[in-house]
Amino acid sequence: MGELETEERRTRAEVATYLHRLADQLEEDDPVTLELGGRRVTLDPVGPITFKLEGESDWAEGDSEAKQSIEFELVWWRDATTAEEGTLDVEQGSE
Repeated sequence: MGELETEERRTRAEVATYLHRLADQLEEDDPVTLELGGRRVTLDPVGPITFKLEGESDWAEGDSEAKQSIEFELVWWRDATTAEEGTLDVEQGSE
């Protein structure tokens, strides 16, 4: 089981460009390559894909700001008879 969790500050325009590229790759029905924070993973999502959207806001009495976030999650199942076949292959990227 490989795992990738990374974050990087970007402008709204940069995030939009990143999401457009992801959407284009998904639409082409080919493997998808994601790269962020110097790490890269190539995935081959197969249908059906479960699409999950989660949003939240965190604010407490006395705070002057509220942290707001959204998370997108895509889930699919792929054939795997060994742990190696089911592993997420994360590499160091070029960013």
